[in-house]
Amino acid sequence: MEPQSAVRSLIVEGARQNNLKNISLTLPHDQVTAVTGLSGSGKSSLAFDTLYAEGQWRYVESLSTYARMFLEKVSRPDVDRILNVRPAIAIEQKNQVRTARSTVGTSTEIADLLRLLFAKIGRPVCPDCGVEARAFHPDSVIDDLLGRFSGARALILFPIKPPVAKQEEAFRQSLLTRGYARLKAGDDIVDLHDAPRLLPQTQDGLYVVLDRLVLGRDNRSRLAEAVETAFREGEGYCAVDVIGTGMQTYSSGFLCQRCGRTFELPRPVLFSFNHPLGACPECKGFGNVLRYDPDLVIPDHGKSLAQGAIEPWSKAGTDWWQKQMLLAMKRQGIAISAPFKDLPQPVRDLLWKGDKSFDGINDFFTYLEGKRYKLHVRVLLSRYRTPVTCPSCHGSRLKPAARCVKIGGRDIHDIAEMTVERATAWLNDLALSPFEIEIAADLLRHLRAKLGFLTRVGLGYLTLARQTKTLSGGEAQRVSLANQLGARLVGTLYVLDEPTIGLHARDTALLAEILRDLASAGNTVVVVEHDRRMIESADYVVELGPQSGEKGGEVVCAAPVKDFLTDRRAITARYLRGEDQIPVPKTRRRGNGKLLVVAGASEHNLKDLLVRLPLHMLICVTGVSGSGKSTLVEDVLYRALARAFRVESLSMGRFAAIKGIEHLSGVRMIDQQPIGRTPRSNPITYLKAFEEIRRLFASEREALRRSFTPGHFSFNAAGGRCERCEGSGVEKLEMYFFEDMYVPCEVCEGKRFKPEVLTVRHRGKNISEVLAMTADEAMSFFAGVPKLQERLHLLSSIGLGYLRLGQSATTLSGGEAQRLKIAAELAMNGGSSHRRTAPLPGGTRNDGHHRERSQSPGMLYIMDEPTTGLHFDDVKKLLAVLHRLVDAGNTVLVVEHNLDVIKSADWIVDLGPEGGDAGGRIVAEGRPEQVATTAASHTGRFLAESLAATAAT
Repeated sequence: MEPQSAVRSLIVEGARQNNLKNISLTLPHDQVTAVTGLSGSGKSSLAFDTLYAEGQWRYVESLSTYARMFLEKVSRPDVDRILNVRPAIAIEQKNQVRTARSTVGTSTEIADLLRLLFAKIGRPVCPDCGVEARAFHPDSVIDDLLGRFSGARALILFPIKPPVAKQEEAFRQSLLTRGYARLKAGDDIVDLHDAPRLLPQTQDGLYVVLDRLVLGRDNRSRLAEAVETAFREGEGYCAVDVIGTGMQTYSSGFLCQRCGRTFELPRPVLFSFNHPLGACPECKGFGNVLRYDPDLVIPDHGKSLAQGAIEPWSKAGTDWWQKQMLLAMKRQGIAISAPFKDLPQPVRDLLWKGDKSFDGINDFFTYLEGKRYKLHVRVLLSRYRTPVTCPSCHGSRLKPAARCVKIGGRDIHDIAEMTVERATAWLNDLALSPFEIEIAADLLRHLRAKLGFLTRVGLGYLTLARQTKTLSGGEAQRVSLANQLGARLVGTLYVLDEPTIGLHARDTALLAEILRDLASAGNTVVVVEHDRRMIESADYVVELGPQSGEKGGEVVCAAPVKDFLTDRRAITARYLRGEDQIPVPKTRRRGNGKLLVVAGASEHNLKDLLVRLPLHMLICVTGVSGSGKSTLVEDVLYRALARAFRVESLSMGRFAAIKGIEHLSGVRMIDQQPIGRTPRSNPITYLKAFEEIRRLFASEREALRRSFTPGHFSFNAAGGRCERCEGSGVEKLEMYFFEDMYVPCEVCEGKRFKPEVLTVRHRGKNISEVLAMTADEAMSFFAGVPKLQERLHLLSSIGLGYLRLGQSATTLSGGEAQRLKIAAELAMNGGSSHRRTAPLPGGTRNDGHHRERSQSPGMLYIMDEPTTGLHFDDVKKLLAVLHRLVDAGNTVLVVEHNLDVIKSADWIVDLGPEGGDAGGRIVAEGRPEQVATTAASHTGRFLAESLAATAAT
């Protein structure tokens, strides 16, 4: 039997997953363990591919064969054994949601709780009268009558449809048979026994008289019997004629007492935009509809009609529409060579509507709509449509009946549009009757708890209606963390991937406290992290390394945090102690004197901003989470510039004007999306260096003898590749009840090429062996090839020297993919050379080289948190690369929380002061030293500490 101390620990023996070097270690249960190390050192291989995979595999294997068919298949890790592993939950920084139907509210079950709340205590309010609609039952009718008309004489009635012509006698006999002897028609009471024919229907309708009585408590039982009968016979309607007062009508359904408008009975499905009974019939619950965008149809107003201003008619297959339009314009004397912007509005309207002489743009799209069954037509139409707010539901996604139901004067869409913080305040201030509190007590308690968890993880600025697919990876991860806090599990292994991503330094301590609460509740928390404060707040720290890739995968240090901080081998500990650091630039760039100005930015929570961005600088946009950074940079600035440079045609955020576009040659968003979706994409092909390698092999004597061309050395083209696996090196085995398996190709044994191609060698290695080299190894191997040397040196300089040339793009992390894209941009800019640049007078870089700027307009590169997944040492390398991009004559705009990047910037725009509605303003802008002295800036406070700490060392 194992000792009790061993049971309290998670024991790993002989882990060899990916690049792990047969490592063994012991991690404490019920504590927070931080796993750190250089990028590519094996952190995710240990935390996710080993610990999480083993915990998940054991859970799945405990289920029946039938149940396992419906669960995600998890491969067992390559490890000798793992002892005392708990059921595992992975919370990654990936946002897997792609549907527009998922919101923050639906993904956290808050929307479900709100639907139940509105179904239970919500009350319809007539939109025409503003009067609350009421639904009555017999007891409430009696209480109303006795309360208002006690002692009065009254007739209890129910409405009935008058008989059709020539059916009066049958109608009379039917009522008499059912026991009803009197009718009320207008002001007259008709006795069915005495009247041979019914009186004609009056304007006041026709009612059956059930009883005549005095409204009093002595008659309550008699009154209750009559009212119940009236509801039953009147199909939910009851009428009471109070003598001397007038007719009182009651409905078992919701009815406006003033205008008589009826409303649906509130039930949960009525408030769901994901259900046909609740969704807006026009937009089907999406909140927007697709409309043809004039700016996409006519993107360049400087072009004339003859030059193809109408973009869809400039294609080869649509030239008939262009010709017939031009002929019609000539016949009407309209100048077809004048710029579109100079055409009067009536002519513009004519182009859209057409007339008898020609078909307009609307007719063109109507014609194509009839051919939507063709794929290429659907693709063509999608290019010219953008989503606009649904005119029926005004973006609420719900049918009108749902928005009539209100609690505390607000409908469910009003609540969904609130931020988490405002929704919490609304709940706390909600004035309810004792009866409503009793009905909704559990719902209110669960709602407050879930909203509180979102606030605790720093997401109080998110609105409940925010689409989940628009969240960053860090925000999506913290939403999942909030859900786990609400689950209150114990005895669980939680594995988190950099939960501080997207989190301001102000909120990091709060997140660390939440993870400690999870551990204190009896869970094992393993967090892959690079943040200084998160590592220092952990109980136990594991550093992997010592380097990346093949040179990593070893345990450098595994110890309690106090011992780790004093370890001499751990590179992370050296940065935490200040022995290694990212220095502050000795001077800041002065730029080229040109500005990119955004005026009137008001998308989401932006408060009509005027933002000035000096060009040829490294610029950081900072601020607390939810302050509007991504909205300004991505939704407003990037999308507007992308349209201007014809890069993308996404809908733009609201702004008044953008000036200074002429000072740029283009815009590019460098994100962390994969560089390819298939194993055929790899680093060497992405950098466009594989062609040079293939050319080298094709020039070898053996290749010339066999008449091989460079194409024979490509695994993407027929000729030299293995045709059995088509150059992929693996074959897929389809399994009916299990996950599909990939095994090495039986013919080429995973080498991708035909045997005769592999006989060709360059300096002793064939093409397959070259693709298996790391970038660092290949740099030495191709020492005499300058073009290859330049591209490979780029990989090494940004910390990716450990990547294999032929490594599948699907195995790269988001940070690796982003840095690979930066390397490709550097390669396009001339790599390390500066052939297109000239020295900028005054000021030098840390290395003593002159700052340089392009004599022609440079690119604007936009990046959102490029430090994701990067160690301190990797951040230093990344900064060197960003500086090189700027020195090549470009402008780099970065949304960032990392203080090492912020302190290295030339210019800072700090938004805030808080998130959500309390954000969206410019708190500070200027040099880092200026922002650090701004008292209202949260970023400035932490930046001042970072600058002081760097200066002290």
